[in-house]
Amino acid sequence: MATSYLIETERLIIKPFSEKYLTKRYVSWLNDPSVVRFSDQRHRKHTLKSCREYMKSFKKSPHYFWAIIAKDKSLGHIGNMNAYVDSVHKTSDLGILLGERLALGHGYGLEAWTAVCEYLLKKGMRKITAGTLSVNVKMIHLMKKASMIPDGIRTKQCIFEGSEVNLVYRALYKKRIKTYNA
Repeated sequence: MATSYLIETERLIIKPFSEKYLTKRYVSWLNDPSVVRFSDQRHRKHTLKSCREYMKSFKKSPHYFWAIIAKDKSLGHIGNMNAYVDSVHKTSDLGILLGERLALGHGYGLEAWTAVCEYLLKKGMRKITAGTLSVNVKMIHLMKKASMIPDGIRTKQCIFEGSEVNLVYRALYKKRIKTYNA
């Protein structure tokens, strides 16, 4: 895993994911259809072992895997983020999972997302990307609120609940760019 330091916001601490966060609660998020409804995680059965292997896959890589911890002790570990880094092109593809139901709808996702974007840009990334299913309205809203701009569409790329749906991408650049409609 790339060396990452603690990222702190007003209500969150975002720190490298560790064995401490490999809990039955965490695994239950990944196996909860409502939590992973829009994620490819919905196609897998997760265990502590599979989650440990995923965590280990970040070791000795340029990628990041963080735990999102609410400063509100009653919430604690509320989710995770990952960033897949392409060091050559100075890009990073970002993902987020908020699993703690009590944390949903309070802006924690946007707060974590913008803090991690800022961190990655300061670490030398020139472009941060993210993609989601076109039916994932909340994620698209989060990306827009984080000032990410359209970065492409893969038409009918995925099957979601029996229907073909688009995969939409958005991006955030270190330097503002002028966009053109092709």
